[in-house]
Amino acid sequence: MSLSRFPTIKTSRFITALSFAAIWLAASSPVQALAPCEAPQPVCDARSTVFGISAFDPVGSAVRIAPDLLVTNRHIVADQDKVDILLPDGSKVQGEVIPTSFLGDLVMVRAKLPDGSALKLSSDAEGDLFSLGQDISAREIKVYPKGKLLLAPFKGKPYARLHHTAYNQPGNSGGALVNAKGDLVGVTASGGAGRFEAVPSSQIAALKEISGPTHETKSKSLGKHVRECTLMLEKARRLGDKLPEKIAQVVNTSCAASENRQLFDLTGQLLGGQRKFEDSIKFFERSVEKDPNAINSRLGLVITLRFARRLDEAKPHVRWLLNTIPAERSIHPIALQLGKVSKDQALIDEALGLIKKHAPNQLEAAKRFLKSPVR
Repeated sequence: MSLSRFPTIKTSRFITALSFAAIWLAASSPVQALAPCEAPQPVCDARSTVFGISAFDPVGSAVRIAPDLLVTNRHIVADQDKVDILLPDGSKVQGEVIPTSFLGDLVMVRAKLPDGSALKLSSDAEGDLFSLGQDISAREIKVYPKGKLLLAPFKGKPYARLHHTAYNQPGNSGGALVNAKGDLVGVTASGGAGRFEAVPSSQIAALKEISGPTHETKSKSLGKHVRECTLMLEKARRLGDKLPEKIAQVVNTSCAASENRQLFDLTGQLLGGQRKFEDSIKFFERSVEKDPNAINSRLGLVITLRFARRLDEAKPHVRWLLNTIPAERSIHPIALQLGKVSKDQALIDEALGLIKKHAPNQLEAAKRFLKSPVR
């Protein structure tokens, strides 16, 4: 298994500048009618409460939670005081970011918006779920294919996320995750490999309690670290294998101080790819500590622990993944390999059983692997 197999997390900053320009230059053009919507009517109606925004991240989304109030991701805003909001008629207004010391990936934006309703907040994430956010090509708010709840927010962890399979893509960060009633159950945050995350709408109450002018110093500090971490990660990717130690140090410090789980995971991936396994493990462990249900974070942690030859530490996470996403084929060979190397027959048998059930065409290859010499 190569280091390039680290699970990826989508982030809208990697949209091309050309795409961004097309969106905002077209804002002065007449807006076409919304495309047909095949979701339940309350979900289709909820599109009017979601807006395209541009801030530190040039392409993002935001959700209306009051007549003059939006909520979005902090990683979209970083340390900026203002954001541009794209209105349905193609015009733009400026919104003011409300400072907050909230350590999750949420901030609020106050703006003079057209008359309209706000979404009702709900914790009911059962049944079909739909992601709503800015489509960068169609220049409109789109409803994406429905999905289901994977894991509810982990109890006792104030910044744990809602994990689901409702598709979203770059440009949707900060958008709405709604149930079939059109109620807001979460704010889209990140995702990858068919598994997506949203900040539960229940966390908006906590956000409001620690937002306002008195939180400006902490808010600026968190936003600054989000900005520095994001820019350094992008620079590090451009440099490839030639990562100067100075950049690695900045990544370590700024990304750790960002309090952002998405950035923790991206940093863990980067450092793992640089074979800085101990630092990589620390970031993945911090991500899992913040949200024990973070599937992609655990996958990254398992892969890194395997390369660091810390097999006994990897096995509990492997068993959790096998139990949580038994049909996920990428975890089967990892479990088989760990079982073989550590001579754990119970783990081998569990992996073989899941391969037989979910990937039967791989069963003979798995048996041949078990008979081959340990490397």
